[in-house]
Amino acid sequence: MDSSTALNILLISQKYGLYTSYIVLTTGIIGNFLNIFIFTNFKAFQNNQCVLYFITESISNICQLITFFLIRLLTILNGIDPASSILFWCKFRPMMIASCTLISFSAICFSACDQYLSTNLQFNLRKLSTIKLAKILILIAIIISILHSIPFCIFLEIRASVCAVFNPKMSQYLSFFYYPILSGFLPIFIASLFSILAYRNVRRIVRRQIPIVRRRLDRQLTAMVLIRIIAFVILTLPYGIQRMYTYLAKIDQSNLFIYAINNLVGAVMSSLFNLNHAICFYIFMVSSSRFRRQVKYVLVKKCCQRLKRSFCCNKHQVYPNMQIQSMVSSIELE
Repeated sequence: MDSSTALNILLISQKYGLYTSYIVLTTGIIGNFLNIFIFTNFKAFQNNQCVLYFITESISNICQLITFFLIRLLTILNGIDPASSILFWCKFRPMMIASCTLISFSAICFSACDQYLSTNLQFNLRKLSTIKLAKILILIAIIISILHSIPFCIFLEIRASVCAVFNPKMSQYLSFFYYPILSGFLPIFIASLFSILAYRNVRRIVRRQIPIVRRRLDRQLTAMVLIRIIAFVILTLPYGIQRMYTYLAKIDQSNLFIYAINNLVGAVMSSLFNLNHAICFYIFMVSSSRFRRQVKYVLVKKCCQRLKRSFCCNKHQVYPNMQIQSMVSSIELE
């Protein structure tokens, strides 16, 4: 293959990465903000530890996407990636991405574990599922994730306009532990295992003497966790495999065509991996009719309240509270 073909493939990879990043950025910020808004404004979700994990994941995703947005904005304004010329951005971007990724993945694993505990038939295990424990675990995950990102700040350097880790031991750690295990197979294994166990529990939840509203909420949250983890596995596993192959095969630019093909595959896998931080709200909407009704209720309720405040001066323009109350009852009991 001639070099022109390889260069065309590299150009396609670059354009693909650019356009998909804008899609992920836009949909991700909107979806994560909607997640937070719905989970904090719908009464049935309040003070629920599994929902707290969803909120934590959404906040972490927003932080990561905003960091990404700032880098893209500076690149557009200056015509050059600031991480390749400014040491602060070279160190700050990977630190934020690493921290937010670990926090987000920890929240996914915690939500699966929590659903396993909260739906368990054994009382001793169920009582471990508390909002207090959720807050402690989230705090620990944040602290560990921040501490883990410190080596990125230490070892990242700019050489020949390339921001990368040039320390051999740190490179080995990233190649053989961080990418394939810590942000790859380990969270996939933990989340998959406990989501399957939770699904098994929820099929037997009818045996427990609990209110029907609580039972339906448990079923809904377990289904949401399960569909989230299915998406998580599908989007994360190919990326981890591709990264491991890249490092183990030691692909470099000596064979430009192979390098270009691997670069294109890496761009596709990376875009799928980044969808983890954008699609949570949308997969909940697609997979759960109950969640769709809850979203509709919260958005309609807030709009109605604002319209009432804006036009309350007209006595004849009244939005009946009875209709809203009936919506609340029907949604929370379904």
